[in-house]
Amino acid sequence: MKFSDKVASITPSSTLAITAKAKELRAEGHDVIGLGAGEPDFNTPDYIIEASYRSMKEGHTKYTPAAGMPQLKSAIAKKLKEDQGLDYANDEIIVTCGAKHSLSSLFQTILEDGDEVIIPTPYWVSYPEQVKISGGVPVFVEGKESSQFKLTAAQLEKSITAKTKAVIINSPSNPTGVMYEKDELAALGEVCLKHNILIVSDEIYEKLIYGGKEHVSIAEISPELKNQTMIVNGVSKSHSMTGWRIGFTAGNKEIIKYMSNLASHTTSNPAAASQFGALAAYEEDDGSVEKMRNAFEDRLNKVYQKLNDIPGFSCVKPQGAFYLFPNVKEAVNNSPYATTDEWVKALLEEEKVAVVPGSGFGAPDNIRLSYATSLEQFESALERIRRFTEKHSE
Repeated sequence: MKFSDKVASITPSSTLAITAKAKELRAEGHDVIGLGAGEPDFNTPDYIIEASYRSMKEGHTKYTPAAGMPQLKSAIAKKLKEDQGLDYANDEIIVTCGAKHSLSSLFQTILEDGDEVIIPTPYWVSYPEQVKISGGVPVFVEGKESSQFKLTAAQLEKSITAKTKAVIINSPSNPTGVMYEKDELAALGEVCLKHNILIVSDEIYEKLIYGGKEHVSIAEISPELKNQTMIVNGVSKSHSMTGWRIGFTAGNKEIIKYMSNLASHTTSNPAAASQFGALAAYEEDDGSVEKMRNAFEDRLNKVYQKLNDIPGFSCVKPQGAFYLFPNVKEAVNNSPYATTDEWVKALLEEEKVAVVPGSGFGAPDNIRLSYATSLEQFESALERIRRFTEKHSE
């Protein structure tokens, strides 16, 4: 059988692959520490679970509108108003089966074959694959470590062609954890408005921010930028609901309409019980979100310097999310391994520590470590990594 060229072009997710390998080794009885997970290690708060269970007991187990329940859309609109000062009507919001589905559906809606999407590196592993499967062409622009991996207005301007349709901004970032400042976003926004480039603003980590910093959405900078921006967000990271699969997109109502039409023929609707859980997440607050954020910040502050002290490691300190993305080029160059991918594979085999190679994020000199695990486990992993690095240092 001949498969679709689009599907055949997809590169498997490196994050899921490393997580699967770690689980396989663990099932064989090995003491594996997995630092590849892209999800909080906390359970979903009880009040959300209870609200979802109650909805099922009350008979809310049928189809909902394809674009999501009206009451959940209203709750999302209220959240956007309270957090970013942005006004959205229900027909400017679609509820999706996770933020990943939001992005995929958005690209399928806006892209025609050959359209270009500017993707700053390092990037979340699924961005280029989603663009490709939608017929688009990913255009990578290097976010330099000296600039905290952030895309500059000058770089953006230089990368735009007649085929450029959109640019992706992810703040806080996966995998780097860095955030864009308001003036940086404003400068990028000016370029997008000048060239009529759609802004895809992935804000899934907006609630996990450290050091007293505050999240800024590019859409809140001006009415013109709000009209030029599609916000993608959800409850997966903020409320530890990765398995519930609830995300949303807010923006231009024509785009939302076509995304909704697409959903009506693909997913039908996000799971009703999950939507009721998300409704509780946005309407109630028992302090769980802030408790989780505090735990992540505490872990970051306790492990960051220890990571930086490993020979051959250099890491920009994250401001959000729950990842560390050190440059390990020196460590790899001083080892018998030719590439970071080989180094990562050997680390897993010898020390049973699973990290994700940066090649999957467009940064082959780096690795990603998730501190969405216990402090004890993470510190133990760092000890193993140091031992491995020193053992293989020339």
